[in-house]
Amino acid sequence: MASPLSFRTVELPLRHAWTIARGTSTVKRNVLVEVRAEGRVGYGEAAPNVRYGESWESVEAALHKLAPVLEGRDPRHFRDVSEAVDAALPDNPAAKSAVDLALHDWAGKVMGVPLYRMLGVDPTRQPVTSMSIGIDVPETLAVKVREAADFPVLKVKLGADRVREVFGTVRELTAQTLRVDANEAWTPDEALAHIQWLSTQGVELVEQPLPAADVEGAKWLRARSPLPLVADESLTKAADVPGLAEGFHGINVKLQKSGGIREALRIIETARACGLKVMLGCMVETGLGIAAGAHLAPLVDWVDLDGNLLLAEDPFRAHPVVQGRIQLGAGAGLGVEPR
Repeated sequence: MASPLSFRTVELPLRHAWTIARGTSTVKRNVLVEVRAEGRVGYGEAAPNVRYGESWESVEAALHKLAPVLEGRDPRHFRDVSEAVDAALPDNPAAKSAVDLALHDWAGKVMGVPLYRMLGVDPTRQPVTSMSIGIDVPETLAVKVREAADFPVLKVKLGADRVREVFGTVRELTAQTLRVDANEAWTPDEALAHIQWLSTQGVELVEQPLPAADVEGAKWLRARSPLPLVADESLTKAADVPGLAEGFHGINVKLQKSGGIREALRIIETARACGLKVMLGCMVETGLGIAAGAHLAPLVDWVDLDGNLLLAEDPFRAHPVVQGRIQLGAGAGLGVEPR
């Protein structure tokens, strides 16, 4: 029996050059996955990130290994299939996430219900999503802020240099609520100085100020920070969560780094048990990957699901965003289809 799994890599030009503390990109290469069975197609997406040791080449190699695992399996039993996928490939979370999303999408279509209904989630409790503003020169920052005028919340990317210049430019342009993401760029002393200043600028929270490896620095900073600190790069799986409670006030779960919906749900529940707040984030993804996150978003406190809005063109018909809130429809599965 042939495997129901197929995939292809797509090139996704960005609307603007995307600069964060780790570097700059103008195009993303993601891998789109299909699971076909009984005349239905489930769609998934891998958005690999070099920070986690993945690339489109490594995703393709992983999917070649996973294809035989799906042979002869009933996608209706998507939990069992996902467990088999996880056992066959302990690493490569983006590749596993793509398969996991496709299985959930297929199952939802078979059942004729949206993913949020399968999960028992109330779509009317959708929080607003932030819109990310990458590091840039003042002229381009002004364009980005103007384009994001309909979003109540912006997330400002900051690096090791030009911290007050970049943030100050954005703050001068808008009264919107601002969050900050340093992507591991600061030392503990730098972080404390920056955060103390940011706390006077109407900032809501600061994401991953220190390198993930600096566990003791995170504990030191949390004890002194006037703003909530949210772990991103420090977290990949549910087993990481208990160890983060002393260094952070919240965690950022992303389907692409957790390996899919099942593990993301475990992370959310573990974070709640540890008294941590939860953000649901994303990589630079199409409307397909963003839709999967949006179905889980009513379960969390903060949402950052804007990856498809950074693309020059989205290859999927995404769920619309109205005043910063993703509007989930009644479509089965993830509720999106290719254009």
